[in-house]
Amino acid sequence: MSKVFSAHAVSVDGYLTGRGARPGQGLGDGGTLFDWYTDGDTRSRVFDFFTLSEPSARVFDSLAGRVGAIVAGRNTYEDSEHFGGGSPHPNAPLFLVSHRPAPELTERQTLAGNVEDAIAAAREAAGGKDVGLMGGGVLASALQAGLVDEIVLHQVPVLLGGGRSFFQELPSHVRLRLLEAVAAPGVTHLHYAVA
Repeated sequence: MSKVFSAHAVSVDGYLTGRGARPGQGLGDGGTLFDWYTDGDTRSRVFDFFTLSEPSARVFDSLAGRVGAIVAGRNTYEDSEHFGGGSPHPNAPLFLVSHRPAPELTERQTLAGNVEDAIAAAREAAGGKDVGLMGGGVLASALQAGLVDEIVLHQVPVLLGGGRSFFQELPSHVRLRLLEAVAAPGVTHLHYAVA
């Protein structure tokens, strides 16, 4: 069965955006969180416009190659300007979790009313590949529902001091087991299994 995982760039103080995140400026003043995507000399095999350091490219491409479908929350969708009518992944359809209608959806995008339905539909569409989660709210809901297998933090050495917190409030502790830690220029990749 396919796995469900989250992989996000996050500041040391736990933010996945800076202050002022909004449509057209999805990271707010936290653009430094994505510097490692373009500060190397190794081109990604999955996202050909990324040039990462060799260790980051190895980690990133390994994860991106697993993805068969993406589940994202409404804030991520809006702040990313609807992913241009596609998906944040070049080869995977998008499943949007929202209680509000989204009339601007395209054939690569599907609306679901809750995270459980979105993940079930994404698993079916993934064709045996894994399901990637985007956004702190979607991750919190999926953790609460017991649907997350792995969490990857691409931890960037910056303290943003504000913005959108990655981990929203959860009803209980979630234990993690470290699978791999990879230090790379401008980022440390921390790969956890949900215990």
